[in-house]
Amino acid sequence: MRERESNVLSLLEDRTNDYARKIALGMKTTFGWRELTYDGLSLMTRRIASYLMNDLGLKRNEKLAILSESKPEYGACVFASVIAGLITVPLDIKLTNHELESILSDALPSVMLVSQSYIDKALELQKVIPTLKHIIVMDQQPELNELQSIYTIPANYKCRWRHRSRKSTVFIIYTSGTTGAPKGVETTFGNMLAQLADLKIVLRQIFPKKGDVRILSILPMNHLFEMTVGFTTFLNFGFSVYYTKSLKPKDVLNTIQDRKIQFMILVPAFLRLLKSLMEAEIRNSSKIYQRTFPIKFFLAKFLPFRPIKKIMFRRLHNLFGGSFKACLSGGAPFDIETARFFKRIGIDVYEGYGLTETSPVATMNVEINRDLHSVGKLLPSYDYKVDENTGELLLKGPSVMKGYHNQPELTAQAIDEEGFFHTGDIARVDKERRVYITGRIKNMIVLSGGKKVFPEEVEAVLEKSDKFEELCVFGVSREGGAKDGTEDIAVVVVPKEHIKEQYQGEELIKVMRDEVKLLSKNLAPYKRPVNITVLNQALPRTATRKIKRREVKELVLAQ
Repeated sequence: MRERESNVLSLLEDRTNDYARKIALGMKTTFGWRELTYDGLSLMTRRIASYLMNDLGLKRNEKLAILSESKPEYGACVFASVIAGLITVPLDIKLTNHELESILSDALPSVMLVSQSYIDKALELQKVIPTLKHIIVMDQQPELNELQSIYTIPANYKCRWRHRSRKSTVFIIYTSGTTGAPKGVETTFGNMLAQLADLKIVLRQIFPKKGDVRILSILPMNHLFEMTVGFTTFLNFGFSVYYTKSLKPKDVLNTIQDRKIQFMILVPAFLRLLKSLMEAEIRNSSKIYQRTFPIKFFLAKFLPFRPIKKIMFRRLHNLFGGSFKACLSGGAPFDIETARFFKRIGIDVYEGYGLTETSPVATMNVEINRDLHSVGKLLPSYDYKVDENTGELLLKGPSVMKGYHNQPELTAQAIDEEGFFHTGDIARVDKERRVYITGRIKNMIVLSGGKKVFPEEVEAVLEKSDKFEELCVFGVSREGGAKDGTEDIAVVVVPKEHIKEQYQGEELIKVMRDEVKLLSKNLAPYKRPVNITVLNQALPRTATRKIKRREVKELVLAQ
């Protein structure tokens, strides 16, 4: 069947026709598995779209906000917004009311779709956002009877689809909303279609054949990496996407085992959690298994075939249901040692790189003999430059955003006159278009001698320790004297549980600091941390598990 790729609506209709009775989206609830077929997703989508257009009378390009955890209904709401000609504004459920008010005051949505868990927050926001006229619940039985639910609205499935041009905005994704004016990235239909076309080519290296592929989605739907790849791209492939009710290891593993999950999209922090679960499984196994595992692990280094590794490490594969093959990591710097561990036992870890402003994927590292130090090759549609003075990576192509909502000056700073987007990442690119990220301009530490150090390269060395649960490197400014305005390198380390059980108090601090100093010998002297802080609490992170470097710095300076 020839595919129509003129717009997203055509793709949605084609996939419904191709995979009508196949599971599209699923999630385990208190009442059992809730699964939508492609046909069922289409019907729910049309029902919601009809209500938005015919009953609420929403006009083309009005805004629709979504405040909900990831769930099958979320996808139907997104597609309904597209059919109704609306602009979707996915919201981060972890933000405060103050932060959400700041975002909504900029977006000015007419309607909000909200899950049962966040109804109270939605009603509070409705009081202060004058344009927010309608709130619709995304669950079957809303506690407040005066609110409509997507399950109680009229069962009308007829609606005239509102097609829009490739230049029209489909999403506004807010990447900040804590202080000052929030930054809303406008993603167009053209951006999305460019991503789908590029990813279809690249991901065929991972999924060479069409088939019954089951994906586990754990990233929030307000994150564009999840929206573009974990949701839209995988549905475009005809895959089945499942969600979990929480990120607790027990819930994640139960879903993986119950639905024989084969692939996941995750962030490096969650990958490390999975590795910890496997290490715990090894420690809890028999003495014979514990003694033979290091031998098998060493031998596996020389075995190229995954089926053999799966047999060698059957116990670990059974922990993940026996069907799990690979995962795609993104959203934060890659953990190479953890990736090597998984590859050794027969589970591939691929990496993607990009920013919300690039819709978001710019590179993917999916080759068989891939270099784990690289974030992969640029997607086919991208052109690039590396700034000769700063080393900053500049990207140009159909996936680059339309701009920042209501902020033309900020848009002009980000996208130059030639159409190149300034990523803020320091990088080098080889002849094969492989990209190597070495740091962020804004994270750069300037030392007294003029030397420049990127925290990421220091962290890459220190992360090899088995004593650190997590760590963060940043610069601390000097005040006064000849070195006024320059910085020292500081690091915060959090000890692993088994280290905290062995040592306490001053002894724990000494052990941790000695470990930092030992590993730092692998760095040039000027790159070695001067200030070492030991914390017994988890470091603050974003919804996508990136460490909030600025908040960590403030936490340390406040002590």
